[in-house]
Amino acid sequence: MLTFAGLSKSFGGRQLFDEISLNLSNGERVAIVGPNGAGKSTLIKIILGREEPDAGTVTLMRGTRVGYLPQESEPAGDETVLDIAIPHNLEHDGHFVARVKQMLNSLGFKTSDHHRPARELSGGWVMRAHLARLLAEEPDLLLLDEPTNHLDLETLIWFQGFLQDYPGAILLISHDREFLNQLCTHIAELRQGSLLRYTGNYEDYLRQRAETEATLVATAKAQQREIDRMQLFVDRFRAKNTKAAQAQSKLKQIERIKAERVEVPQGPDATVGFHFPQPARSGLRVIQLNQVRFGYGSHIIYNQLDLEVERGQRIVLVGPNGAGKSTLLKLLAGVLEPLEGTRTLGHNASHGYFAQHRAAMLNPRHTVLQEALDTPQRVTEQSVRNVLGSFLFRGDDVFKPVSVLSGGEKSRLSLVKLLLNPPNLLLMDEPTTHLDMASVDALVGALKQFEGTLVFISHDVHFIRALSTHVIRVEAGQLRHFGGGYQYYLDKTAQTARAALTSSSLAPTPAPARQEPVVDRKEQKRREAEARQERSRQRNAIQQHIRELEKEIATLESQQKELTAELEKPENYSGGRAIQINRELLHLHDRLPELTSQWEAASLELEALKA
Repeated sequence: MLTFAGLSKSFGGRQLFDEISLNLSNGERVAIVGPNGAGKSTLIKIILGREEPDAGTVTLMRGTRVGYLPQESEPAGDETVLDIAIPHNLEHDGHFVARVKQMLNSLGFKTSDHHRPARELSGGWVMRAHLARLLAEEPDLLLLDEPTNHLDLETLIWFQGFLQDYPGAILLISHDREFLNQLCTHIAELRQGSLLRYTGNYEDYLRQRAETEATLVATAKAQQREIDRMQLFVDRFRAKNTKAAQAQSKLKQIERIKAERVEVPQGPDATVGFHFPQPARSGLRVIQLNQVRFGYGSHIIYNQLDLEVERGQRIVLVGPNGAGKSTLLKLLAGVLEPLEGTRTLGHNASHGYFAQHRAAMLNPRHTVLQEALDTPQRVTEQSVRNVLGSFLFRGDDVFKPVSVLSGGEKSRLSLVKLLLNPPNLLLMDEPTTHLDMASVDALVGALKQFEGTLVFISHDVHFIRALSTHVIRVEAGQLRHFGGGYQYYLDKTAQTARAALTSSSLAPTPAPARQEPVVDRKEQKRREAEARQERSRQRNAIQQHIRELEKEIATLESQQKELTAELEKPENYSGGRAIQINRELLHLHDRLPELTSQWEAASLELEALKA
């Protein structure tokens, strides 16, 4: 469906990628991953023809319809939500219009929003309108650049399920680990100018990459040992006439090994390395809302709301879009004042609010350094520079104006400001938006060490699972507490749904209008025998397939051990044999997960037949 070959691109003398290639077939879901600045979005634009490569070609199968969702949309004007979601040539197509409206509702829009001017909406909601159009058009190839950035958790789960059943191919960029784990069939890593494809989801990719890198490191060490051994011989006998020829031969062998030397991956890409300074200890009761009433105009969101947060809790707020999660966080932060009721901070409690639209909290006229220094705490410029450096603001980056920062840079700068004045109650609204995976992992690590109290909203399931110890579901102005982590919440809500389904199935059903004709007993026995034979035939076929897979897996694992052992032999580092072994190992690292996945699927199918 899509093939690009030999693509190269550089900007300002910096090589983004060099001679990279990839083939994408129908039904595949491939994620391009890599550090910020690796060239992922540039690659998507080259595929779309919006940027020209320095070298290489992009080929689409004839007739392929391509749909693209950028990371950010153009500024909205007077057009309505429906104007964005419905192209002019399809506005009279009743089926398409109905499909678009269904998509809009699934993405969190109310019917009353359909005719609202887009300029009244945030950029995230405008992106959802574009996404509704894209999904309704159902192109053969979807190109998605950070599609989950503007989705709340429940909309994200719907979107994830929709894409799992999508009939076309998908090429996407995302920093959402759980999303990639649930969706992807392959991962393409763009790193240090190269593109390497892995089979499986994100966790499979991490495991395979670690195995590949371990193999390369072992190969490089063996090569270096052989070079050192031969160099020792050269140094000892080069001056002796009787050994000079041998020494010269060894030098030539050393040069050959160096020419064929395996490249060891460079150290990990720059990541955010930081931890929260531990704040002063608060009292047991950190914050309390008592009989709070709040709304916008005539629309009342909360009435007689009570909430108490205790020291050390890590609470995630979940619930449908528009339920009032961000409003609740703002009430806790004191950004919004209740119409009735009280908000009370506990003894020695201080709070910090990390806003979803954090750009509004920064002064665009400041430089990065000036904005970081603008804190109530007395801190030296050097200490501020140190914290900024751990958030990837290094060298002259600290003199960049806030107005030109990307979304990710603004997120990191807002985190810096929060760290320089650490509270013991953190209130965070979508803190991972625009952060790359390394930054998310570092933030998770820091928050795990944080000894204060945390209340947050996030659509990043990996982030939620890692941190939450308590879940509050917000819906229709009511709070429902789940005294456990995110998996406990999922299990309890699934259990409730099953109970409701069982209860409804126990309701009496009306008698059939007429009796079905009675099947002859001999005919019934014949059919049952045929069904048993068919099941037996299917079981035998699957069992045979499982045996074949197990045999092939065992063969490949044996080959893998043999090849790894060969890498330790010095004689294989002449004549290019080491490079050939490495290629064979990389093929095995790709093939074995495919076979294992097929074996698991066949085993599950066999169990279902036996049941």
